[in-house]
Amino acid sequence: MAVFTCLLCIPIYLSISACQPQSAYAEEQTLGNKSQEINENAPVGEESLLPTPLPTATPFIPRPPYEPGELVDYVAQSGDTLPALAIRFNTSVSEILAANTFIPPDATTMPPGMPMQIPIYYLPFWGSQYQILPDSMFVNGPAQVGFDAASYVADTSGWLKDYKSFASGATRQGGEIIDYVAANFSVSPRLLLALLEDQLGALSQPEMPPYVNPDYPLGYEVRTHKGLYMQLVWAANMLNNGYYGWRTGKITDFDLPDGTFERFDPWQNAATVALQHYFLQGETDVQAFRRNIGPDGFFFTYQKLFGDPWAESPPHLEGSLLQPEMLLPFEGGKTWAYTGGPHTGWGSGLPFAAIDFAPPSEASGCNQSNEWATAVADGIVARLDTGVLELDLDGDGDPRTGWVLFYLHLATRDKAPLGKAVTAGTHLGHPSCEGGTSTGTHIHIARKYNGEWIAAEGPLAFNLEGWVAQNGDAAYKGYLKRFSQVVTACDCSNAESQLTAAKREQ
Repeated sequence: MAVFTCLLCIPIYLSISACQPQSAYAEEQTLGNKSQEINENAPVGEESLLPTPLPTATPFIPRPPYEPGELVDYVAQSGDTLPALAIRFNTSVSEILAANTFIPPDATTMPPGMPMQIPIYYLPFWGSQYQILPDSMFVNGPAQVGFDAASYVADTSGWLKDYKSFASGATRQGGEIIDYVAANFSVSPRLLLALLEDQLGALSQPEMPPYVNPDYPLGYEVRTHKGLYMQLVWAANMLNNGYYGWRTGKITDFDLPDGTFERFDPWQNAATVALQHYFLQGETDVQAFRRNIGPDGFFFTYQKLFGDPWAESPPHLEGSLLQPEMLLPFEGGKTWAYTGGPHTGWGSGLPFAAIDFAPPSEASGCNQSNEWATAVADGIVARLDTGVLELDLDGDGDPRTGWVLFYLHLATRDKAPLGKAVTAGTHLGHPSCEGGTSTGTHIHIARKYNGEWIAAEGPLAFNLEGWVAQNGDAAYKGYLKRFSQVVTACDCSNAESQLTAAKREQ
């Protein structure tokens, strides 16, 4: 691999053994009356929640209808890859490489800040150019180290401070719910808090707004998502679908509430697309959507709470990122089945970050197994939950930094304890159905880097002992390929899905 530089899962939804334009509009970059509304309703003495006046920004110049193949300037952003850029600019990887000969063909992530020229093939109806939030402030990554949502909420005067609810097997306070959802989905707790303040006054108002249905406070009125916790689960899931849809090129356009159509601006960043995607959900007013994604909308609230997110936002994904060497997640010399090709790491939909393996068994279903799931690399057990183990590979014990392996469906029995340092191949626990609803005993593994889920297929594909993951035509479908060998994912655990881990020194 050449290196270059530059001057599930929501558990309740696991269902199989593999787990369950530019428009004519240009934003008015001026403030409306939102600051006045917040000041009038803010509790007396709650100075930390008073808004900071924002400067009036210069309106964006609408992008021209470029000529086919015209070279446009672009500055690489954190996490950019050539395949995704090709989709966003309606061009091809080969054309980008031809225009930027310093980029090696096997490049993974582009170095943030690297100037590029991209041959563009213009498509009409591009959306907002305004960037709301840096990607590093979207994920539950290094920028969130040292931030504790529970402590933060305890120092506010809003209704969330005294809120309690049963969430995933335990009664949790409002801030604890935020931390829990942030950890599971790897979404910034600051982002979730800002959403609750922006939509519900959770940090500054004594009660939810009277027009809000307390059973469905974020407006997603589906019976399975009743209560604040499940509403946040839905919100985090929508945010991730937008973020990773843009990151991987699977989401490029959207329908507005009035029935018109737009494409996300090709120069946009993933976090902004995620927020645009979120604010489209259930919205019936185009102008309300425009306001939410402009400087007087969500950004205003976020800055009021946490300061300017762009002031200190070093990129969380560096250029030429490489996966460390990893073993298959079961004992050497053993044969397991590849039961799930790329599918969601946690939640539903995107990102397709996870793959599944099942041990040999004489009976189908959820049976106790004495087989061992093992560490794919050296690391420290950095987080435990029901069925969950996160293995931190950088040795600092914080799952928000560096490479992390996420294991799901590990049995409580014999599971490695929190803080244990392990070497590659060490026993971590037994495969099971714990941690979610599943029709068969197995393990689900996914990778994160600095809080970002890493797609199982692509420039940084899952590589386990040379077995490289590829997507199929749907979630859970797909392959592992090593040279001429191909293993096909199937929850049936047939011969075509089986593979054997290399024998290891004891």
